[in-house]
Amino acid sequence: MNKNSILTFSSESGNVPSGTDRSGADRSGTDPSGADLSGINPAGTDPSGIDGSGFDPSGPSQASGILNPLKLETDRESGSLRPESFDEYVGQAETVETLKIAIEAAKMRGESLDHVLLHGPPGLGKTTVSHIIANEMGSHLTVTSGPALEKGGDLLGILTNLNTGDFLFIDEIHRIPKAVEEFLYPAMEDYAVDFVFDKGLHARSHRFRLKPFTLVGATTRVGLISSPLRDRFGIFRNLDFYDIDELVTIIKRSSLLLDVPMDDQAASELARRSRGTPRIANRLLKRVRDYAQVKYQGKITIESVKAALLLEGVDEMGLTPIDRSYLKTIIEFYSGGPVGIEAVSATLQEETDTLVDVVEPYLLKCGLVLRTSSGRKASGAAYEHLKIPCQRELF
Repeated sequence: MNKNSILTFSSESGNVPSGTDRSGADRSGTDPSGADLSGINPAGTDPSGIDGSGFDPSGPSQASGILNPLKLETDRESGSLRPESFDEYVGQAETVETLKIAIEAAKMRGESLDHVLLHGPPGLGKTTVSHIIANEMGSHLTVTSGPALEKGGDLLGILTNLNTGDFLFIDEIHRIPKAVEEFLYPAMEDYAVDFVFDKGLHARSHRFRLKPFTLVGATTRVGLISSPLRDRFGIFRNLDFYDIDELVTIIKRSSLLLDVPMDDQAASELARRSRGTPRIANRLLKRVRDYAQVKYQGKITIESVKAALLLEGVDEMGLTPIDRSYLKTIIEFYSGGPVGIEAVSATLQEETDTLVDVVEPYLLKCGLVLRTSSGRKASGAAYEHLKIPCQRELF
């Protein structure tokens, strides 16, 4: 399998990296945003690619069943915990099956894959899936983000350097400026971009043909994506929280990559406290590993997991201090709600986006918070979890 190469564009500079122009087109003018279109270079490659794990979800929980020994050594050296193929990927069965069918059909036709939009809470694997899609297609992947595309020239420079079948991954795609988003419409539909030379009476438009490519967008706020952009994606998939068994498999795989022994009870306990999110599971695993190496001779047991997560402030449901503060604010300051999110944000002195994107999704899934037309309201389960007496309404 060919590993994909990654080219990352930063927002620190508005200019496109200098190099050789393959197309031979005259780009001496400026685009509507004022960005210089000259000196666009071919996309670079990163020889490191994306590291794999060799994970076989159908195998036993021993090292030989979870990871191929050859890939295990490679991944340990690189420090990567990402899988590189759908065979190694755990969870999101329906999404994976849909993408497998689409990729296989595109290969059979010899065409580029339809544009893909992945949405869901942070840490569920949207970026990982985008890398896997490119790997499965044997294509290069160019990585950028919505906030990094400040001007139209930034996007044009990336698009004109994509080869046939390449992938462009835009993280937080809902944060693309409107002026830049306009360039994506013809690029996604017609594989072409329109830009204007000069200004006033001397202005002239030029359509530059692009090579067929696939755009993969990822967002945590799909409702903020404009309808014209959202409708241009052919594959639209939501990533949901993981169940305990899937997280146990992920944690065991990660423990082997990190070369730290862990028993089944410890993996289950850690999975229950990971909020259904692989990113959190891997982060907590590293903190438990540090604690176990210092306090428990390097072996992760259920006792070391409980002790380490108590120190981290993570309770048995996976709630963090900010989660508990959020619930206590609604219960103690606003009599359990309903209350607007802006009021809760002001009381906690936290950004509203942080509460909406990071805190609330898991609390809503667990049924600890109810979102009503009048605002947020703490449920009976929240009172019970926090051991706060629930005052029943008399009327």
